[in-house]
Amino acid sequence: MSDPKELIEKAERFIKQQQKMYGDFSLNLGEGSPAPKSLNQQRDENAEADQVKESSEDYDTPATQKSVQPEPKKELSTAEKIAACQTLDELQALCKESDELRTDLEGTNLVFGVGDPNADLMIVGEAPGFNEDKQGEPFVGEAGQLLDKIMKAINFKREDIYIANILKHRPPNNRDPKPEERQRSLPYLLRQIELIDPKLILCVGRISATTLLDKNTSLSKLRGEFHPFHGRELMATYHPAALLRNQQWKRPTWEDVQKLRKRYDELGGK
Repeated sequence: MSDPKELIEKAERFIKQQQKMYGDFSLNLGEGSPAPKSLNQQRDENAEADQVKESSEDYDTPATQKSVQPEPKKELSTAEKIAACQTLDELQALCKESDELRTDLEGTNLVFGVGDPNADLMIVGEAPGFNEDKQGEPFVGEAGQLLDKIMKAINFKREDIYIANILKHRPPNNRDPKPEERQRSLPYLLRQIELIDPKLILCVGRISATTLLDKNTSLSKLRGEFHPFHGRELMATYHPAALLRNQQWKRPTWEDVQKLRKRYDELGGK
């Protein structure tokens, strides 16, 4: 039988060897205590714990994650939509989808405007009539034919100018445009004028002139002179349709358009 003292000395030598190799450790060999883990076992358990931790971070619950929601798209106002139009084609497309430009006559066509988009002279009437509604072009009926003759008399071709109306849709029974219809249509027309950028505007008819100049007066008090209008000049005269019914207004209209041609040349209109 081995000497107990010799066994103790061997055990002490073994422990000291283990301490040199793996560092200090203690042994608790009391009853019910688990056996000490080897260094390899401890390393394996640490590695497994790190893997579990990383997995839990990768699959974090939605409650702990910051949810990034896209901002809702802001709906533009009517004024912003009009201002955003950079070409006549864009403005025409907007007018086509705008229900506020319609009158109480159902099934009408958009009558946007016609002519040179870079014209130095723009003619503005009141509203489309039956023929204009059918063809989608302003001043194509009997009154339009008279307008062409008046313009030709002062050396303007139809394709040299741009023609539009206050209203873009025909009112029933060719009635005068209502004040609320004019106010709804005016911002679109003003943007149309800005895009064309004419030097001169000729308003034909009282409603056209009073709407653009924002004045409640008679046409006779407005015609015969040039009014400042958004950095441009505006003249008012009788509507061609009125001339067909009232021959006595042809003379003053002829005087007005002669002044218009002279002023156009003075401003260097092309």
